[in-house]
Amino acid sequence: MRIKLLTLFFLVSFGLLASAQTAELLRKAGTTKEYPSAGYIVVYDSTSVNVQETGLSYYINSRLFKALTPSGAKELAVIKFDYDPLTAFIRIEKARIIRGNGKIEEIPNAKIYDYPAPAHAIYWGARQKMIAIERLEPGDGIEIKFFKKGFAYALLTQQELGDEYYIPPMRGHFYDIVEFFSAFPIKEKVYNVIIAKEKKLQYKFYNGKVDEKVSEKNGKTCYSFSVKNIMPIKQEPKMVALSDVAPKLLLSTSPDWETKSKWFCGVNEDYGSFKSTPEIDKKVKEILKGAKNEMDSISKLNHWVADEVRYSGLTMGKGEGFTLHKGEMDFNDRCGVCKDKAGMLITMLRSAGFVSYPAMTMAGSRIDRIPADQFNHSVTVVKLRSGEYKLLDPTWVPFTREEWSSREQQQNYLMGLPEGADLKETPISSPENHYFRINGTSQLANDGTLTGEFILVAEGQSDANVRSLFTRSYKADWQSNFEKELMKISPRIEIVEMSYTDPYAYLLQPVQIKVKYRIPNYAIVTKNEIIFTPVLASNLFGSRHSHISFDQSIENRNYPFVDACSKLIELNEIITLPANMSIKFKPETTQTKGSGADFESSYTFDGNMLKFSQKVVLKKRIYQPEDWQSFRNAVKYQNEFANTPVILKF
Repeated sequence: MRIKLLTLFFLVSFGLLASAQTAELLRKAGTTKEYPSAGYIVVYDSTSVNVQETGLSYYINSRLFKALTPSGAKELAVIKFDYDPLTAFIRIEKARIIRGNGKIEEIPNAKIYDYPAPAHAIYWGARQKMIAIERLEPGDGIEIKFFKKGFAYALLTQQELGDEYYIPPMRGHFYDIVEFFSAFPIKEKVYNVIIAKEKKLQYKFYNGKVDEKVSEKNGKTCYSFSVKNIMPIKQEPKMVALSDVAPKLLLSTSPDWETKSKWFCGVNEDYGSFKSTPEIDKKVKEILKGAKNEMDSISKLNHWVADEVRYSGLTMGKGEGFTLHKGEMDFNDRCGVCKDKAGMLITMLRSAGFVSYPAMTMAGSRIDRIPADQFNHSVTVVKLRSGEYKLLDPTWVPFTREEWSSREQQQNYLMGLPEGADLKETPISSPENHYFRINGTSQLANDGTLTGEFILVAEGQSDANVRSLFTRSYKADWQSNFEKELMKISPRIEIVEMSYTDPYAYLLQPVQIKVKYRIPNYAIVTKNEIIFTPVLASNLFGSRHSHISFDQSIENRNYPFVDACSKLIELNEIITLPANMSIKFKPETTQTKGSGADFESSYTFDGNMLKFSQKVVLKKRIYQPEDWQSFRNAVKYQNEFANTPVILKF
């Protein structure tokens, strides 16, 4: 009895001591004086990972938050943890409030909720743990400790299942991606891994410095990584993903990407993901009827899947994670996510006699050399007769003339091939592949009325952008969609006549739109002058050009930035002016060239003809900081021409 009492006394004393230390740590963590722009801080964020022989990992995470301001206290009123019950189990082991006066308030289990996470387009059962916190005051802290087992994978049983359920797909291997950046200050972040020595963990810390320690104990290697005083990165508009430039740690026991490539291929072949059925074979023959050559056949199948398989993650099935669902399921459901569309295309290509495999990529950010699973998107590769592998993406090319979306240029990918493949990057697509051309003529009357016509032709991603005015809306709205675009030039515009190519026959020819219009009182007419801006100079269809919205006031950039796609814009208009008019003012001819973009634009006056021309060349999708000046100039000058009128005098 005496021993039990002593033990109880020791545990209680230790708990009080630990609480006192935590309260003292909280008190010394800092105030708004040290963190004037922060509503709250994280005093510490500590994770320990114990990796088992199977690759199953046990995580223990402890965090201590401190509210600095009333708004920060409000932000901490609810704390959430996202998790995927298909791949991980999570349990909140401790949640308590540490008041500024040192008082401890335990948060009961009744205030820890587990519920379906909000979802859009993918309804796979993702969940959230939510801890409801009592009212906080500046100086109060929240201490959270949770246990997790499983593995991380970008997928969306509440109850804890056996350990076997949470072993990663690549059995025996471990990887992790650890962000050492945050939207709020972190006093110290620590990440520890304990793993068998023979597993040969490789790792690299990117975009910063880390305190690193490696030790061995009982046949296991212990790795420790820590960073102090992590401050939020000042982000720039339209910069690359934060994970591309901010400090992060990648770890993996997979020796290289080739190993991952072979494994990815194998799990799908073993599962039979791409086995065809008589119904699929029949549909393939129907689709390929009249196909002219190899690429025509590939294109027909790619676009059938793109257009006919709806993007919606409603049902799952046995194949999860890196295993693509079987073609029979995808064909019957006619819906799914990227891996379902990719798998459906592979099944159809194989049915047609092609050699085809799955591939993985990361839409929106970079994949680094450490083979941790930095993927969020599944695509298809097909082997051409030349032996070259060609990328196809049925998810990103609905009603698009491309086979692989150039919105994915400069993007890393990994093919799942029997012989293995290394990490690759898609090349820059030439701006000429995505031209946007408008040629027009117009006549300006003495009363300021402008009548005219123009022909718009676009290709590649420019075609897809313009075509979306049709394909992403009801047919009854097509006319009004164009009126809205043209009314941005003038609310008085009248469409006299309009014709266009069949929006759904997109594989036959680039989109072409012909418009005749009339704009009463378009120009400002005074006793001696007429003031107006030619329609094509006014950023007509400017909503189709994402670069126009870039903030030109930014003088320099520290980080790479991203636009939608490389592009070529060519505008030409001839305006017939009233007789006996001369030019009083017009924007000067401007020309600039650079590594990011080229721009040239001019007005020429000949008799009573005013000729406007403009050419913009946007050279990439992902730009480096040194590309900014030429890109910025192109945006600046294009907007200046749109906002600077021509002044005529009698």
